[in-house]
Amino acid sequence: MTRIWILGGGVIGTGWAIAYGAAGHEAVVIDPADDAAAVLGNAWAAAQPTLAEMGLLHAGSLAPAHATAPSGAGPVPDLVQECLPERLELKHQVLASLEASLPDDVMIASSSSGLMPDDIGACLKNPGRLVIAHPNNPPWIMPTVELCPSSGTPQARLDELAQFYTGLGKSVIRMRKPMIGHVVNRLQAALWREAIHLAAEGVVSLSDTERAISEGLAPRWALYGPSTIFHLAGGAGGMERFLEVLGPAFQSYFDDLGAPVLDQATADLLVCGMAQHDPRPVAEIATERNRKVPRALADIARIRAMEI
Repeated sequence: MTRIWILGGGVIGTGWAIAYGAAGHEAVVIDPADDAAAVLGNAWAAAQPTLAEMGLLHAGSLAPAHATAPSGAGPVPDLVQECLPERLELKHQVLASLEASLPDDVMIASSSSGLMPDDIGACLKNPGRLVIAHPNNPPWIMPTVELCPSSGTPQARLDELAQFYTGLGKSVIRMRKPMIGHVVNRLQAALWREAIHLAAEGVVSLSDTERAISEGLAPRWALYGPSTIFHLAGGAGGMERFLEVLGPAFQSYFDDLGAPVLDQATADLLVCGMAQHDPRPVAEIATERNRKVPRALADIARIRAMEI
């Protein structure tokens, strides 16, 4: 069992707490908000059926605890999972004050969705102890964790963290060097940018861009990445043949991709477009996602295991 302090009880912090608690780790969410304990307790209770269905609710699972400050969080942790809002000054303030109470060998894993690890760790006396460990949302359901070191992170410590997250049932994406937005967010940002462009240019409705992705791309992407899809499109000649035949066409697509600006007009388009596409309350959609995505992941795992 590992003792983990989670800084911040928002969506990601609560999600990590559920994942850690379900695996039998002692997780403590540190958040001064008045409703943080209730939010955490309700989320843990709501997750139980899905965790059980996914086979992630271990016999020794532990409900995550809550503390308003590190001083009330109990014994020092084996790992700190930082899930604070994406404001560098706030992260610096909290981490700098926390470091003095941490043993030298305790790593800090930041869940930042896009900040660079060296920028976050600049406030620390030992900046190499900070790494990026960014999950997909929600962390207790989605399997991937992007792991990226600071410039001073010892390779052995990074290997230990990779092994820890793998033992948690995660699929670890190891970044060789930092980049703003990491990997998953950069990929989805590129696709979302073009979806916004197509809707803003009046080519198609926002609702139709959603279906183009969920029905046109996602079924194949659930099993194979985009490069493999194009490799298969080349027939017996694979990627080489694909590039020979369709490379020029795709270059023309690259050159014509849009670059929308998230100004007020575009924001209004997105807000109105989503209201038309799915007018349900966000909480209702999230509940549906939390029910359906684990089943989709289970089906995908079974399909991947099938022999031809």
